[in-house]
Amino acid sequence: MIRRNLYSQHSFFLIVLVLILFSSCASKKDVVYFQNTGSFETIVDKNSFTPKFKVDDLVNIHVSTLDPEASAPFNLFRGASEGGIQPQQVDYLIDKDGEIDFPVIGKVKISGLSAEEVRVLLRRKLEDYLKDPIINIRLQNFTVTILGEVKRPGTYPVNGERITILEALGLAGDLGVKGVRENVMVIRDFDGTKVYTRIDLTKKEAMSSPVYYLTQNDVVYVEPNQSAITSSSLDNRATIAISIASTLLTATVILITRN
Repeated sequence: MIRRNLYSQHSFFLIVLVLILFSSCASKKDVVYFQNTGSFETIVDKNSFTPKFKVDDLVNIHVSTLDPEASAPFNLFRGASEGGIQPQQVDYLIDKDGEIDFPVIGKVKISGLSAEEVRVLLRRKLEDYLKDPIINIRLQNFTVTILGEVKRPGTYPVNGERITILEALGLAGDLGVKGVRENVMVIRDFDGTKVYTRIDLTKKEAMSSPVYYLTQNDVVYVEPNQSAITSSSLDNRATIAISIASTLLTATVILITRN
């Protein structure tokens, strides 16, 4: 009778363990990207995304002309060039009013403008001082943050003017199997206003989403699926169950051996 009860309890805990293992499985439709895309299907990118500058952006602006002496006052440098050490050009921080303090011409509002729009604006303001200036502009602190069910969550620097959400997730090692691909959230901040947008990466329409191209300081959050949530809540109980099952199995083996 004791042996039968021990066997029944042992079987029960084994069934619980099997159910826990199967609860962590994900189907193909949960993990495949762009499921409604056909073979050799051509998709024209109609997403006319153009990055805009924001408050707290750090921007590098370099002005050059055929006459270096003429353009020199419009480029600020720190450090001396003595001893072979090259001076570093000073970057411009966009203040809370969306402005930078540019040499000679003073305050210039560039928040909300693209790099090309800033070039046009500066050329117009510099036309009284320089002939055909060449203006190079680069965002220095472009980062995106990837959180949640990805392999390497963290904040990543971006080289270039724009990055897609797929490229950003690639930096973080891609989503884990337990990440919800059809409900990825992007948190975007523009001058203190936060916008929350969700994107379904299992559909090709994701490429037309306003958050398919990320902007500086965007936060991408991948939520866990129900399996991950259940597994998390059962972690402690599963550990206890395994310990008890192991003890019962050992006791059963000892009992059978002795008899």
